[in-house]
Amino acid sequence: MAESDWSRPHWTRDDAKAMLLYFVFGEFAAEPQLDLSAHGSHGLPQEVEMRRIPKAALAHWQGHPLRGVLGEILREGNPAAFDAARKAPECLMLRGELPDADSLAYLRDTLGVVAALLEAGGVAVVDPQILEMFSADAWRARYAGEETSAARNHVLVLRQDDTAGSAWIKTRGMRKFARPDISIRRVPQSETQRAGAIAARLVDLQARGMRFGEGSSVDVEGLPDGLTITRGGSLDDPEFNNTHLEMSWPGS
Repeated sequence: MAESDWSRPHWTRDDAKAMLLYFVFGEFAAEPQLDLSAHGSHGLPQEVEMRRIPKAALAHWQGHPLRGVLGEILREGNPAAFDAARKAPECLMLRGELPDADSLAYLRDTLGVVAALLEAGGVAVVDPQILEMFSADAWRARYAGEETSAARNHVLVLRQDDTAGSAWIKTRGMRKFARPDISIRRVPQSETQRAGAIAARLVDLQARGMRFGEGSSVDVEGLPDGLTITRGGSLDDPEFNNTHLEMSWPGS
């Protein structure tokens, strides 16, 4: 996607909802003055709420992203940003569910608010849907120019061990686009790079609005029958926190 291109040329409506969730740690004025226009934002969509959580409340907050399994992942991934967030006096949580839309303006506007908050006292951002934490500078570097709208920057592609020495390629974060995540099982070790590229291609197509139905086939060079999609999972599935498109590498 080019800069400011938040269109979805392959869009057809889905009944699923997009879900956005970001935590911005720092110290903010009672009424932060945000320069939204500098970040191409029209303000938070009406479905996205910004909630202030002071440090006194953080200690007893069950949804604290710096605790538990997620907290350990974030600490390991970015110790400096984790420490800055832990010391911050408050947190602003941006959260909302939105109907599937024919453009990604809702994501653009929300990201613009996050960027503006980093100029108004924010020191670190947590994106729990991709299990990642950013310092203010790292966030600006990743979501600048045309990179802001690149689907690959909003979704995590993971490789895990699967059965019989094979690999499992999967994604997290597609709920931002009201689309299912990707799961490709039993991938031979020699094919993991190609399977990752297939997952990335499906991420981009879905972010642009495409939908894949039950039994759809994904063309793959060298695989005569391609990869057949089975739709499955649920929003409560801890592997994805989302539904997903399930595929298995043939002959393995």
